[in-house]
Amino acid sequence: MPADPPPLGAAQIKAPAIATAVVTPHEEHDRNRKWISAGVILLLPVGILLAGPPAQIKPEGWRLLAVFAATIAGLMLQPLPGGAVVLLGVTAVILVGSLPIAQALAGYSNPTVWLVLLAFLMARAFIKTGLARRIALYFVRALGHRSLGLAYALIFSDVVMATIIPANSSRAGGVILPIARSLAEVYGSHPGKTASLLGAFLMVAVYHGDVVAATMFMTGQASNVLAAQMAATVAGVSISWARWLWVAVVPALVSLVSVPALLYWLSRPQITRTPAAAQFARERLAEMGVPQRSEKVLLVIFFSVCGLWVTSAWNHLHTTLVPMLGVGALFLTGILTWHDAITEHRAWDVFIWYGGLMRMGEALNEYGVTAYFSEHVGAAMSGWQWLATLMVVLLIYFYSHYAFASITAHLVAMYPPFLALLVAKGVPAPLAAFSLAYFANLDASLTHYGTTPGPIIFGTGYVDQITWWRLGFYVSAAHIIVWTLFGLAWWKFLGLW
Repeated sequence: MPADPPPLGAAQIKAPAIATAVVTPHEEHDRNRKWISAGVILLLPVGILLAGPPAQIKPEGWRLLAVFAATIAGLMLQPLPGGAVVLLGVTAVILVGSLPIAQALAGYSNPTVWLVLLAFLMARAFIKTGLARRIALYFVRALGHRSLGLAYALIFSDVVMATIIPANSSRAGGVILPIARSLAEVYGSHPGKTASLLGAFLMVAVYHGDVVAATMFMTGQASNVLAAQMAATVAGVSISWARWLWVAVVPALVSLVSVPALLYWLSRPQITRTPAAAQFARERLAEMGVPQRSEKVLLVIFFSVCGLWVTSAWNHLHTTLVPMLGVGALFLTGILTWHDAITEHRAWDVFIWYGGLMRMGEALNEYGVTAYFSEHVGAAMSGWQWLATLMVVLLIYFYSHYAFASITAHLVAMYPPFLALLVAKGVPAPLAAFSLAYFANLDASLTHYGTTPGPIIFGTGYVDQITWWRLGFYVSAAHIIVWTLFGLAWWKFLGLW
């Protein structure tokens, strides 16, 4: 038997360590912000319920409006992640008796919600295989000899990926931004005193190019498919992937060409010739080696999906069935594994809040809440020509985005009632539906928080907030001019009005 250890002397006895939580000022500020946000979110539905429903709306519809308003406020103030906010909203809708549980959860069987989920899974394949980065480097190698050409190279890369990748944060923030920042650093341009050499220009060009890419394709930004669904529900306008692109193509191409040139004029970099950028791209491509089998197979699947979307009028395949075939092919070829799918957290997060928001929006329309708004706001525009009404509503819709930190929150809150208002005032339904859908993306140009890539790119520190907002206002004016002049002319040619 081993001997017992000698007793400890007083000097050897130590008090157990007591873990103390140190709350930093930032954590305390964040906690206070969440409590204030929660208070606002709770007070909003209480105020709506106390006001009482008008005679035209059933009490169940009014309670639904109260929950919906609180949900939108939650998406704006973000005391919790978006998926959690919407799931709580769906739960509240059931508890207050506005919808039975089967109807409240019906949004998750909507094909449009599945379209977004499947597109996110395809995006995972682009990033996993390295094909997305390779595409960007190809463009830089071809166009990156001057700073303006470099901006176009980065933007065109984003546009190509936007055909099938709805996560603009993944495109602009995950693929394009690291390349842009590396290129700026090649020329000694860092946040601070040397930002104006090249980095500041590239940052704003990447962001505003992403805004146009998000507008150009139905898969360019996650909530675009939500706008398409709302257009069908509120105004009976059918929007497919091909039709979205066809209606957008002319003004979008004008914006893609003119906006980088405008930024180059407003925020001209000190370095205008960038031959090292093309060399950088060549070296990175050499490191990647020749395209792997997975990239080649993915490219075939990518072109097949886009081709089936474009020819949907002839092949009669449902828009959501096409990416189902694409994702199925990715699983069969081993490019995607089931583990990849279940760990694509953003895809499932979007699935949760899309399904809930979509069903709440449909139910508001069914209860007549949307029509009630359009009738009463429309009374203030009595006697106006429909074109004047359209212009004023689009301007209000556009610049109200200063109050939103999310394209989706803005879209869900204002797209259905404004669309109903325009249709009620005699604006042709397709013209109203498409113009509002496009402006829902373009208005993100205003601020550094207008859409998800904004905080990521702004956070690099190359551009201060005053400069960002000043450039954003000028770009917003350019978008409005382009999409009203070229847009209206193109849409007249297409027969939208």
